[in-house]
Parts: sequence; C-alpha cells; structure tokens
Amino acid sequence: MKAAVLHGNADLRVEDIADPEVGEGELLVRVAYSGVCGSDVPRLIHDGAHFYPIILGHEFSGTVEAVGEGVEESLIGTKVACAPLVPIFEHPQSQRGNFALGKGYSFIGSRRSGGFAEYVTMPRINAVPLDDSIDLLAGAFMEPVTVGLHAINIMDFRPGRSTAIVGLGTIGLLLMQSAKLLGAGPISAFDIDPSKLELAKNYGADTVVDSRDVEAVDAAIADGGYEIVFETAGVPDAEILALKIAAGKGRVMYVGTPHVPLTLQPAEFEEINRKELTVQGSWMNYSAPFPGWEWAFAAEALGNNRIRLEGLIDRVLPLNEAGTIPELLLSKAVRGKIMLDTK
Repeated sequence: MKAAVLHGNADLRVEDIADPEVGEGELLVRVAYSGVCGSDVPRLIHDGAHFYPIILGHEFSGTVEAVGEGVEESLIGTKVACAPLVPIFEHPQSQRGNFALGKGYSFIGSRRSGGFAEYVTMPRINAVPLDDSIDLLAGAFMEPVTVGLHAINIMDFRPGRSTAIVGLGTIGLLLMQSAKLLGAGPISAFDIDPSKLELAKNYGADTVVDSRDVEAVDAAIADGGYEIVFETAGVPDAEILALKIAAGKGRVMYVGTPHVPLTLQPAEFEEINRKELTVQGSWMNYSAPFPGWEWAFAAEALGNNRIRLEGLIDRVLPLNEAGTIPELLLSKAVRGKIMLDTK
C-alpha cells in the first residue's frame, strides 16, 4: 500500500510499504479521508513525534475491508470513523470512565500507525460505525467534533446560558456549533481573524468580536460577561481573555493545547478570585461507555447535516502529494484544515 511516512522532522515521504496485517479483535480499514490535526503540526515540523518512522493521522474515516478473529463479518463494507485512543481498560482511571487520564495508553496516528495511508488496522472498539448517509469526508471530522463535545460534557453545561468561544480554529468553530445544537445561547465568538469571525457568524454566532479591539471586548461584557467561556486557541492572549470576559460565578473551560509559557499578572489571576470562577481543563474526547456519548452525538449530528463544515477545509490533497504538507505548514499559508484523500 501507499503511505505517508514521517522519517524525521519535516521529512514526510510517500512510500510503498506492506499492507498491515489484521490481528485478533481488529479491523482492516480502507482509509478514505484523513485530516491533519493541529496536534500533528508539532509532530510534523517541530520534532514532536514520539518516534521515527511513523505514519501519522488520527482524524480519519473509511470502510471496513476485512476483520480479524472474533470480529463480526457483518462489519465488512461498513463506513467507520476512528476513535484513536487505545486505553488500558484495566487502569484505575479507565475503570472510572476516564480513559484518556490513564497512563500507558496507545494512540492510533501518534503511537501506532495511523490514517495517512491507504489502509490501517484498529481494535474493533475504536471503529465508530457511520450511517451510510454520512459522506466520508464529513466522517473524517468525527474526532475534532468530539473534542468540543467532551468539553461540554464534563462541565456544568446548561442550555440558555450566555456562552463565549475564544479562538475560532477548527475546534472552536465545531464546538460553537455543538454548543448551539445543545441549547447554549446567546453565543459570542472571539478571534483576531476577520474571515474566522465571518464564518462564525454564518454558523450561527449571535455576536462576533475582534479580540484585538479593546473597546469591542469591553462592550461585549458591559452587562457582566459570559456564564460559560470555552478557550480553544491555546495561546496566552486567548487564555487571559477567557478569564477577563467570564461573568461572576462563571465557568471557564480550557480546551486549546498550549505550546508556549503563560504568565498571569496578579490582576489577571485575581479575575479567578474576585469573580469566584470555576476554571477547568478538557483533555481528549472520551467517556463511558467507551468511546462515549460524544461519538454517538457527533455521528448523529453529522449524519443529519446539523454540523456545517464548509469553510473549514483549506485544501484536499491526494495521498501522493502528502510530502508537501510540512512545507505548507512551514510557509504558514494554510488557512484551514488540510485533508488527505487516500482513495
């Protein structure tokens, strides 16, 4: 089969390698589409891979082509998305339903071969069946949709509360739509990119705010701020802004993965004290029973076209052009998600 193999930093090569063998309890999936996640960026161009060579890709969809011993043959031909975490179910955290908090887990696309290839194997439990009505390109967005849903799931979310989304990358825009489906509102979207703000407005945000405009930010919180704030950018300005715009007794959920140090000045930290904020983090996208409610909700929402994806994709590359991805990322010319068409 053909696969995009990462041999070193920014060294991604499309090669012919042996087809993977299906083990007991596993599926062989013919990959259709695979997305380049924000977490793949440091693996690709910042020496962030666990080891080399490695086939990345954990946001993917495809069709079951074969099954291993102990797996029902009726799954052959089924559309599936990948829930990439391979937990140790015996770990105490897994026993409590916190599958991503246990130590020693594996992960399809970073710790074992992933979806930047024509074929991939995975445990049966990691394959999330998709309705035939779901386009496989949309199916490859299952994983990022569930990231936002998990953040919603683990906080004290209640419909009708004023909600802010800080950071309008793929995760932020998908989370905003999920929150709206679940009854959040009114919803305000904050970012520094006018095109992202326009997209958020088209997706249903009640208000959009340029985070750099101090007067606009102050006007947005003139009535007291937001009861729920989701931060999805993982950058210091957004992380600090999330505390500033939260209302008294508000809840701030940090979803974005930070890559640089964050320093809070006393007055910034004191936002937590003086407003008696509840500050929480969200990690991955799983709950009990594995892989969790997040995946069932995402499959239903995508199947009924309740999650919009237009405008999120920068480009779709054929697998044989995957080697250009590091250069594209280094050029900083990418304005959305890169998708690989592995068909």
